Amino acid sequence: MFGHPKDPFHRVDTLTSLRSVKISLDGKVLAESPYSIHLYETKLPCRYYIPLSAINQAVLRKNSKTTTCPYKGTAEYYDVILGDEVHEGLVWYYNQPNMECAQIVGLCCFYGEKVDVEVDGEKLERPKTPFA
Repeated sequence: MFGHPKDPFHRVDTLTSLRSVKISLDGKVLAESPYSIHLYETKLPCRYYIPLSAINQAVLRKNSKTTTCPYKGTAEYYDVILGDEVHEGLVWYYNQPNMECAQIVGLCCFYGEKVDVEVDGEKLERPKTPFA
């Protein structure tokens, strides 16, 4: 068992997309990518995984936090620093994801509950989840 027991009614699916993704916070653009991997997971909003190179490196700081998910693997985190404000663990990634999520290896994801996400120029509503 890895993390917690798997639920037989829980799914995780990934989809390669050429839809552009832009991530902003407090009016500052943090990342822009011409493509992404959309990860759909039961009871969670779609997550947009983008290359680390698409993120403004000046705002990232490695965080020592890790979490485990039996569906995706062990996540590592980055903090986002904007001026004097630190947004801890706002970005995560999987260096060695489980086989069912192999497409997200090395890609990064922001909490859509805490940032502004635009897909193909359309701003998405921030989802309401326990992570908000």
